[in-house]
Amino acid sequence: MKRIVKGFLFLSVLVFCCTGYTRPYTNGKGDTGAGKADSSGNFVRVSVGKSGYLELDNGDLFIPVGINICWPRFVSSEDSVMNKMEYYLDRLGKNGGNFTRVWLSAPAFEVEHEKAGSYDEAIARRIDRLVAIAKRNGIRIKFCLENFRALTNLPPMFAGSVPFEKPIYDQSRGGGLSSMKDFFTTAHGKELYLKRVEFLAKRYADVPTVFGWELWNEMNSVRIEDKKIIEDWTSEMLVEVKRRVPKQLVMQSLGSYDTETATEWYRNYSVMPANQIAQVHRYLDPGAKLAVARGPMDKLAYDAVRTLKEWDLKKPVLLSEVGAVQAHHAGPSELYPKDSAGMMLHDYLYAAFFAGAAGPGQSWHWDYYIDKHDLWYQLARFKKAIRGLDPRLEDFRPFVAEQNGLRIYGLQGKKTVLLWCRDQSNTWEEELVKGIKPARLSGISVSLPFKLNVAETIFYDPWTDQETVLQNGGKIKLPDFGRSGIVRLTIKN
Repeated sequence: MKRIVKGFLFLSVLVFCCTGYTRPYTNGKGDTGAGKADSSGNFVRVSVGKSGYLELDNGDLFIPVGINICWPRFVSSEDSVMNKMEYYLDRLGKNGGNFTRVWLSAPAFEVEHEKAGSYDEAIARRIDRLVAIAKRNGIRIKFCLENFRALTNLPPMFAGSVPFEKPIYDQSRGGGLSSMKDFFTTAHGKELYLKRVEFLAKRYADVPTVFGWELWNEMNSVRIEDKKIIEDWTSEMLVEVKRRVPKQLVMQSLGSYDTETATEWYRNYSVMPANQIAQVHRYLDPGAKLAVARGPMDKLAYDAVRTLKEWDLKKPVLLSEVGAVQAHHAGPSELYPKDSAGMMLHDYLYAAFFAGAAGPGQSWHWDYYIDKHDLWYQLARFKKAIRGLDPRLEDFRPFVAEQNGLRIYGLQGKKTVLLWCRDQSNTWEEELVKGIKPARLSGISVSLPFKLNVAETIFYDPWTDQETVLQNGGKIKLPDFGRSGIVRLTIKN
């Protein structure tokens, strides 16, 4: 990885060494660095002063901490649908989550399912209930508007997935379209899309619980030969949708960034002025063409964010879909049943944030992985690790280095330096494939590549939920830990 710095320079650094004094982190109200729970009446916006981050329109910081919970799998009745979604949102909220993503094109929430241009009020009331549950839990929802890739004859990829077709738009069903090209290029096709947006906007455009609107899931996966058509459509629809939801954010998404050719796609979509958040999807995929998408999860996630950040977009970047799959996205990863500790989840939560994203990585596979192993607590511990931090004020500069068997991801700020120390020998391949348990690391010290006058140094172990206060001793002497730990250095005024 070309951004890795081979070793830290040992410079004079006033820091502390381990005293053996430990205490659990507390979760003080309003001191999480992720937005106040009582600010539900305010909309989320791009930060006025620091465009790489998000805030509420009252000026409070908003770091979106959450996962994709796009639809309830393997349920059918209205009661079971909503009971499952309520369960998920309750678990998310109780563990400090404040954000999720829901597909309005999933059968459970699709208001336009019987006839083109006809909208189901009963389904709309179900969405109303979903929004109410989210608000109760302090969660903002990003609504994904569409996902279909063809008009007909394109079933779900695997059990529990959402159909990739919308036959009610086909001329054979009275929808008036003969092809996907018609949908994206004709006045009638665009009208179908925007009429549905208008129906939803009348209900939710003035609801602060709605974080924003995503035009399409993985737009470049649509079955259309001329991809410039959907690029032009996106540019036009970002503006049109924003006109209908002026208080909320609008954005677009693309498929997993796992090939060199995807770079041009991501750049073209990310630089669109009306695309308010630059989103990136990336999965650990043994069939991926890019080597980084087959390697360690921390590098995979970090590289995805840094690639977009280096384009100097002047907007927030989010790793908005991330996880692990079978080769070529044939299904959920075979690694999931083995990862009961959530080491992969941990890696992409932290790697994205330390790369300069506006929030941690946002996991897919809420059911096959997160809930199956009850990994919700990983979100709470991420929030504890960054409690009280305001990246807008810190003006963080990311850096990476390797030392003493650790890959160290750093954020250098005006008042704080944060280090995520990751054991290089503990990878998904070692732990989940070979079955090698993570080693307990002992007697490791690290040093910084810059001078610093430090007032306090604290080590947080996210695997035990304990912090250790370190005392003066030259280098930063880390307490014993496994897999990873976070060092926070508070700079003297």
